[in-house]
Amino acid sequence: MKAKDLKNSILQMAIEGKLVPQDPNDEPASVLLKRIREEKHRLIAEGKAKFPKGGESIIYIGSDGSPYEKRVDAKGRVTSDKCIANEIPFEELPEGWCWTRLGNLLSLVSDGTHKTPQYTETGVLFLSVQNVSGGSFDLTKVRYISRETHEDLCRRVKPGRGDILLCRIGTLGKPIIVDVDYEFSIFVSLGLLRPVSIAIAEWICSCIDSPVGFAWIEKVKVGGGTHTFKINLGDIPDFILPLPPLAEQRRVVKRINELMPLVEEYGELEDAREALDAALPGRLRKSVLQLAVQGGLVPQDPADEPAGVLLERIRGQRRQLVAEGKMRAPKGGESIIFAGSDGRRYEKRVDAKGRESEPVCIEDEIPFEIPEGWEWRRLGSLVLNRGQKRPEARFAYIDISSIDNVNQKLGQETVINAADAPSRARKLVAKNDVLYATVRPYLHNACIVDKDFNIEPIASTGFAVLSCLDGFLPSFLLYFLVSPSFDSYANANENAKGVAYPAINDNRLYRALIPVPPASEQKRIVSRITEVFALTN
Repeated sequence: MKAKDLKNSILQMAIEGKLVPQDPNDEPASVLLKRIREEKHRLIAEGKAKFPKGGESIIYIGSDGSPYEKRVDAKGRVTSDKCIANEIPFEELPEGWCWTRLGNLLSLVSDGTHKTPQYTETGVLFLSVQNVSGGSFDLTKVRYISRETHEDLCRRVKPGRGDILLCRIGTLGKPIIVDVDYEFSIFVSLGLLRPVSIAIAEWICSCIDSPVGFAWIEKVKVGGGTHTFKINLGDIPDFILPLPPLAEQRRVVKRINELMPLVEEYGELEDAREALDAALPGRLRKSVLQLAVQGGLVPQDPADEPAGVLLERIRGQRRQLVAEGKMRAPKGGESIIFAGSDGRRYEKRVDAKGRESEPVCIEDEIPFEIPEGWEWRRLGSLVLNRGQKRPEARFAYIDISSIDNVNQKLGQETVINAADAPSRARKLVAKNDVLYATVRPYLHNACIVDKDFNIEPIASTGFAVLSCLDGFLPSFLLYFLVSPSFDSYANANENAKGVAYPAINDNRLYRALIPVPPASEQKRIVSRITEVFALTN
C-alpha cells in the first residue's frame, strides 16, 4: 500500500468511527449539535453570522431508517422535508453520531480579496494557495502588503486563530487551521471557514481531507480545460459530514496525529524505494558493463585462442592497409603493450621498417587487472578512421540526437540536401561502425550503425567514427565505451577539454587503453550482456 492510500485508509476509518472505540458514556453528538445551533442563532442575532441561505438544515433518521433533511426558515417554518439517502457517503454511523451539513458548524464562509493588491517589500503577510497547500504555513515564497491595504481587506474578512483556510482554486481542498498569531490577509484562492466552536475545527479538517471530502470536491468542483478548477463558496456549506461526540472527536484526532508522522515516514521510505527502483536498472547496467570489461561476467575458457594471437592478425591487417595506401602508418609507430619480466606493463613503438623504440613502463595507466589470455591495447591500434568529406549530394545525416542514449541504438537519421548541409556534417560512416559522441554530456550517445542506407550516410563531427578491424567485435567496443571505466577516462580533466561543452579529442580517444579478450570470449561477453540488459528493460 502506498503512503497516500494508507493516509486515506486511516482518515476513512476515522470518519466512519472505526479508528478508536466508542465510549457509551460520551455525550451524544446530537447534544453537541444542539449547542452549536444555539450558539449560531446567538451570533446571527448579534449580526456576527448570517442566517443560511435556503434555510437551516436539520438532518434526522426517519421511521423507515433512512436519512431525511428538513429546511427551516428564520421564523422556524419548515420549508422542505425530503429523503437524502442518495447524498449520504456511507450507510452506518456508530451509536451517538449524527449527520450534518458543514454550514451548520460554521459562522462564516468567505474568501480573500478578488483583486490583486499592490505588493510591498515589507509589511503584512499576504497569503495564497501556494503558502498553505502543503498542509502547513509555508512562508518561503511570501508576498507583503501595506498596513493600510491589510486593514482595508480586513473589512471583508479578517483571518484569526481557529479559522480554517481551504484551498479552493488550483490546488483544491487542502484545509489547515490557523494556529499562528501574526496578522495576514488572504487572496481569493483561499476560502476562510470559521467554526462556531474552535473545538470542532480539527474534526472538520479531517473530514475534508478524507476520501469522503475528496469525493465531494470532485463532485462540486468547476472548471477544467483552459480554466482552473475551483470550489464555489456557495457549495461549501452543503458538504455532508459525520459528527461524533466531542470527546470521541478528540480521541480520533489524537490518534490521527499519532499515526500521520508514521505515514509520512513510510512515504519517505516509499519515495526512497521508488527512486532506488528507478535507478536500479541503470546501476545494474553499469555494474554489468564494468564486470564484463574486467573479465568477470563470463568464465574464461583455456581452449580459447589467446588475445595475443588475434592482435598479431590485426597488426598484419593494419600493415597491409598501410601498404595499400588505405590508411596511414601510425605517427610514432605501432603501439605494442606487453608484460615485462618484472610483471609490470610496458609499451614500445614499432615503425614501418620494424625498428623498435625503447620500452616505457605504463603501469600507472593500467586501470585494473585482466584475466589470463587477455591483452591491453591502445584503442587506436584496433580501429580505423574513415575520414571526412563535405556532402556532394542528398545524404542521410546522423546527428547526436539521432541516438537513443539509454539503449545505445541508432534512431532515425535526417535526409538533407548537400546545399543545406550543416557545417558539422562531415564524417564518413559505414555499416557496423561504432559511433561515439565525444562531447559531454552526450558521451552515451553511442551506437553501432546496424543498417544499410539507400543514400550515403554522413555523421556529425561530434562523433568519433570507429571501424573495428577483423576479430575485434564492434559490440564489445561499444559496451566498453559506455562502461564506467571508460566514462572515468573520457571525463578526466586532462582528457575533456573545452569550456561550454568539454570534449575528448581524437588523439586522447585513440590513446585510451582497452582490454582485449580472446575473440570467442568477446562473443560470450556480448551475448551475456544482451541477455541481462533484456531483463532490465
